[in-house]
Amino acid sequence: MTRTTPEPVPLPRPARRWKDVLILGGLFALMLVGLLGMAAATGWEETRAQLAKLSLSYIAILFGLSLLNYLLRGLRWHMFARRLGLPTGLLQDMRHFLGGFAMSVTPGRVGELVRMRWLKRETGWAVERTAPLVLMDRASDLAAIAVILGVALSMSTRGIAGAVPVVVVSIIVAIIATRPALLTRLVTYMYKATGRWPRLFGRVRMAARSLKQFSNAPVMLAALALGLAGWLAEGYSFYLLLGWLGADVGLWSAVGIFVFATLAGGATGSPGGVGGAEAAMVALLHMEGVPLEISLPATAIIRITTLWFAIGIGLLIFPFAERISVRTQHALENR
Repeated sequence: MTRTTPEPVPLPRPARRWKDVLILGGLFALMLVGLLGMAAATGWEETRAQLAKLSLSYIAILFGLSLLNYLLRGLRWHMFARRLGLPTGLLQDMRHFLGGFAMSVTPGRVGELVRMRWLKRETGWAVERTAPLVLMDRASDLAAIAVILGVALSMSTRGIAGAVPVVVVSIIVAIIATRPALLTRLVTYMYKATGRWPRLFGRVRMAARSLKQFSNAPVMLAALALGLAGWLAEGYSFYLLLGWLGADVGLWSAVGIFVFATLAGGATGSPGGVGGAEAAMVALLHMEGVPLEISLPATAIIRITTLWFAIGIGLLIFPFAERISVRTQHALENR
């Protein structure tokens, strides 16, 4: 028997890599230009005075709370992977989860599905077998955000316009996504209504049936607890930031504004929710009586220390995750 020499691992094409970097840079610049334009209208001196209140230790705390969110949700991803039966380890799952953040600015975050590509290369599992992992991750986030918004509405002195429908829709979507029989019936009904793409709907039905492995109370409660802890960590960082800048906003009001604006930005379909999330955050802070000279720098800083920090982590890990997945694929094929 002859032994096949593994093919060299292809490196990412420079042109494509620079194109992705330019897109990310453009979106980041778009966010900053919008916020800086509003800051210029209110006066630079006031904005600079607010930013001067933040020390490096404060910024480190904000980054630390965001990192806690990512690690807790990465641990949830690992829990789902083990429950699904994937032969992956904790560090491997963390690499996939965090590396996927590099694609967070794709419309609807569909680029994060690169995690399934890595899993297929490293385990040989088809996409329809790993799809429940992604579905459960999204559903768990929706459920956690819905619970946080519900508590925020009941605890804050002022309501958030449009939050009640968002809570209801989030809970409904989370329930459908985590109920195999219900989701299978829904997919079947959609296929009968359209009469098209039988192969696609067949794969979706197969993925929906796989969800039964997650449908037990201990798994769902653990997933909800990790999601709640993660999103509350970032919401709490927003509360701390507002307090450091001198805004008198209650804890649950700040948390509610943060998660609602994040969800509203994603609902716009814009990459990473850029534009929509910032606009919602500034508007909601204005309703709380927070002046623009505070709401604008607060919005810019919290988005940098949450969304853009996640993207930065993803960009650091992505090349390694890509190379490792290709090498593993070659090793599997040459056995």
